[in-house]
Amino acid sequence: MQRRTALLDAPSNLGLRPPAPGVVPGCYKLAGALRDQGILDRIGAEDAGYATPPRYDRGDWEPGDGLFNADGIAAYTRRLADRLGSLLDGGRFPVVLGGDCSILLGAALALRRRGRYGVAFVDGHSDFRHPDNSPGVGAAAGEDLALVTGHGQALATDIDGLRPYIDIEDAAVLGIRDDDEHTAELDARGALVRPLARVREDGPAAAAAAALARFARNGVDGFWVHLDADVLDAAVMPAVDSPNPGGLSHAELRALLAPLLASEHCAGFEITVFDPDLDPDGRLAAELTDTLVAVIAG
Repeated sequence: MQRRTALLDAPSNLGLRPPAPGVVPGCYKLAGALRDQGILDRIGAEDAGYATPPRYDRGDWEPGDGLFNADGIAAYTRRLADRLGSLLDGGRFPVVLGGDCSILLGAALALRRRGRYGVAFVDGHSDFRHPDNSPGVGAAAGEDLALVTGHGQALATDIDGLRPYIDIEDAAVLGIRDDDEHTAELDARGALVRPLARVREDGPAAAAAAALARFARNGVDGFWVHLDADVLDAAVMPAVDSPNPGGLSHAELRALLAPLLASEHCAGFEITVFDPDLDPDGRLAAELTDTLVAVIAG
């Protein structure tokens, strides 16, 4: 069956802290902003619709309580996994417009139901915070790589008894800032890690090739590509919840993503964390869409 691209909105913001008291994270508008830039037609995709998330409501959550919005994240993970499973069963290549990084849980669960899959984790941060290495657990969007590899409360990490959704050895972590506090732990646990300096030293295409080689060596059934917009330098992408200097340029990001998405073993792709509330004139959405179109449509 020939694979056809399907565009699915997954606008969950459940995993991010409020940007200000009483204000919900604006990344739930990501999908609308990119659709306004014509991404659906420009990548030649069919419209797979909208996976509606639960309400953002942290209730009386306090530090030490584990994940906030935990019940909503668990329910949405199942809902998104079901939607993605249907697309994959239909021979589709899902392109998922987030949303924050917690949507990775839905993709990882969908793939775990099908077999053994890896993840190319393209992100400015490792998102590997978990109860054994930090007292600050709470925001799933800063813990998504830990959660999908089985580190954290069972409500999120062991849905359907399938923990871990992704083996840590099947994770390729690409483009994180060089001072990320969890790099050493990821190395020790067996993940492939290519921080920003190494990506630049070897070249983005070589970093992608290393990831593809890891997946091939491990014999995975395929892999998912996760993209957090904060892997870009804050000078070109300030519209994220944690903008940091020293990230990739758009050209470097295209060179990193293109070989991954071109692989016949790539099962799907997600984009997260871009916040249109921080892009009032739409310029950043246009630039991000141009980059995505270039790597998806070839």
